[in-house]
Amino acid sequence: MSRRARTVAVAAAAALALGGAAAVAVTLDDRSSGTPAADLPPATTTVTRQTLATSVTVDGELGFGTPVPVVSKATGTVTWLPKAGAVVRRGGTLLRADDRPVVLLFGILPMYRQLSTGAEGPDVEQLERNLHKLGYDGFTVDDEFTALTAKAVRRWQKKLGLRETGTVDPAWAVVANGAIRVAKLTVRLGAPATGEVFSGTGAASVVTADVDADAADWAREGARVSIALPDGKKIAGQVTFVGTKADPKEGETPTVPVTISLAGRAPGRLREAPVDVTHTGEQRKDVLTVPVAALLALAEGGYGLEVVADGTTRYLPVEVGLFADGRAEVRADGLTEGLTVGMPS
Repeated sequence: MSRRARTVAVAAAAALALGGAAAVAVTLDDRSSGTPAADLPPATTTVTRQTLATSVTVDGELGFGTPVPVVSKATGTVTWLPKAGAVVRRGGTLLRADDRPVVLLFGILPMYRQLSTGAEGPDVEQLERNLHKLGYDGFTVDDEFTALTAKAVRRWQKKLGLRETGTVDPAWAVVANGAIRVAKLTVRLGAPATGEVFSGTGAASVVTADVDADAADWAREGARVSIALPDGKKIAGQVTFVGTKADPKEGETPTVPVTISLAGRAPGRLREAPVDVTHTGEQRKDVLTVPVAALLALAEGGYGLEVVADGTTRYLPVEVGLFADGRAEVRADGLTEGLTVGMPS
């Protein structure tokens, strides 16, 4: 059974207020001017001034994200593979096929054709940008594969131990949007080099969470969160991905996957661990608040408080604002910090 989200939100608090108020509806005329009370409230509390904020806390997992297949177009036999947990960066070797390297390039376009002198297109620009980042120059980074580009490619091929043709074959390059961490090898040495060779993730630590679909309004790309680690430390994070399909699980609330990148410092030595993810939403600073249970439903409509002073009580209508953490923001003429108000037993 998955762990459930722990949510403190306006809707839940409002429901609590309405539920409590239904049993204690009163009329202002009953006690509005401070007459002696035959029965004082069974308990009291005081009006507090504070910062009130809604928040949502969900269970997450620190790790490297969901592994995806890394597919090779190389022919021949696998003669070398990286170890699980290794990180392959731009220009690094993902595997060797017939003792020739298959290297990693950064970008979004897969290698789908041979590139040589005269070729034009966004895949050419992507290749030239990679060459430039790897330290090769002497050409202009644009969408044209010129003789100068071919010259840089030959220098690159020489370093890799490949034939210096000046032509880039898609069989010995794989494109990804960043560095790849090897999650799990799916072939062994001696296997065919064509096809999935291992599953990989991004190299940076991320937090993933399955968020109840009916309580995922806060989970939007760019939303900032706080991540509590098992050692008690907290780090900042930002939502980078929110799934668009709810995953139904038998007997459980459907969930959507959420991925959160870490901001600032790395999570120390921890790389995989359960964490708590908290998103702070609407906030009110320096406002007067009371416990939600202190609110009374008025017969005239709206809410009020039973003010207790000098052995008497009176009903004070209040305007209710934000609900959070079991408290409600309240406003009214004559309402002050420290004022004593009634509470149910």
